[in-house]
Amino acid sequence: MTTRLAAGTRRPGRRDDSGSELPAAERPLVVTGAVAACVAAGTGLVALTMLVLIGWIAAPETGSGLIGVLRTAALLWLIGHHVAFSLPGVGEIGMLPLGLVLLPGALLWRAGRWVVRAGGVARIRHVPYAALALAVPYSMLACALALACSSPRAAPSLPEAVICPFLLAFTAGGLGGARALAPWAGMTRVLPGQVRSITVGTAGALAVLAAAGALLAGASLAAHLGQFRAASTALGPGLVGAGLLLLGELAYIPNAVVWAVSFALGPGFAFGTGTVMAPTGSALGPIPQLPMLAALPAGVHAGVSPPLSVAVLAAPYLAGAIGGLLVVRSAPLLALETAALWGLACGLFTGCVLAVMAAFAGGSLGSGRLAAVGPSPWQVGLVAALEVGVGAGVTACIANWLRLRGAAAPAAEGVGTEAGNHVSRDDGHTIYVDPWAEADGSAPDDPAPARPGPSSLP
Repeated sequence: MTTRLAAGTRRPGRRDDSGSELPAAERPLVVTGAVAACVAAGTGLVALTMLVLIGWIAAPETGSGLIGVLRTAALLWLIGHHVAFSLPGVGEIGMLPLGLVLLPGALLWRAGRWVVRAGGVARIRHVPYAALALAVPYSMLACALALACSSPRAAPSLPEAVICPFLLAFTAGGLGGARALAPWAGMTRVLPGQVRSITVGTAGALAVLAAAGALLAGASLAAHLGQFRAASTALGPGLVGAGLLLLGELAYIPNAVVWAVSFALGPGFAFGTGTVMAPTGSALGPIPQLPMLAALPAGVHAGVSPPLSVAVLAAPYLAGAIGGLLVVRSAPLLALETAALWGLACGLFTGCVLAVMAAFAGGSLGSGRLAAVGPSPWQVGLVAALEVGVGAGVTACIANWLRLRGAAAPAAEGVGTEAGNHVSRDDGHTIYVDPWAEADGSAPDDPAPARPGPSSLP
């Protein structure tokens, strides 16, 4: 049977997973994603162009015209998506600020929400289609910008200009679209129980490590505040230059946090080939005169003091303990030996995430001695998986044992305690039980159930 709508009435919209009514889609999802991609890319380009214009006006002696300003803004937009570029005579520049990713990430988050609502997406399982409709045209725009801004002065990497914006748009747009349909708790309920508990535990462990890394990086910079001020004064950037320099230093804060996390894990990081900065000691060569690098002492230095070293190296185990506790709290009732395996899986996922973050936080600053800058991804991932996994596995096992003990206590109340072949009840009577009573297949001594009589009829 076909139901016709009266003239002038509007077809009701679909409802999302939270019960809110969504408007009916007025255009295909592909068109909606393309429009959102153009708006997100254009907004980011306009914001960065304003910053480049301010620097160009403050330093007109650079000699670059308006075309150079636009190319610089497009290159900076690509850098915000972690696209490396090459400089003639210098080499590839791959150590890029992670904080600059927040600008396109926030714009793509809003774009993903708009695509889901304007495209009529009603279920969380359909959000990947909306994210794909946003990511494909966004990646095409990034590729076009990479071709347009390439010049003899700077040439962005074309493969990274295709892959990195696509991954960022798919991830940020997908999370924004899913958040438009349901709260965070609703999104985690879609996952299976095992995946949900490991995800929650991994997020908790990463949060603890990020807090420890931020505290360690801030303390190191505060200890070298004099060198920081001296480096800032030596640059003499002026008022506008100081503001732009401050923005650049803020954009590199996430990189510093990841470096500090790798330091707390033990492998440390390098600032050039043949250098190391670890709790056991440091050996660094000449460092560029940048204010943020004042926290890295040049030359050969001994390791940190034993009490401070113990406190720093205990951070991964503390993160694993909190991750293991969250794994047990967010999971259904587990067997005693299963909880330890889930804790180890939490450590493994944490190590994988930290390995990816270490790869993005480091890179090269040319083709010479500074070709290797930052932590080693495979060392950070392996050590994090072991340290966090051990802490999470032990904590999850203990927490799950306490949970099982607490769940068994109410069930045993009023029944008694079993010892040997008898059960002692709370009323003082003892009931003897033959554990082999039904081993031979004989029927129990219970009387046969009574046949239904007239009293049992309805």
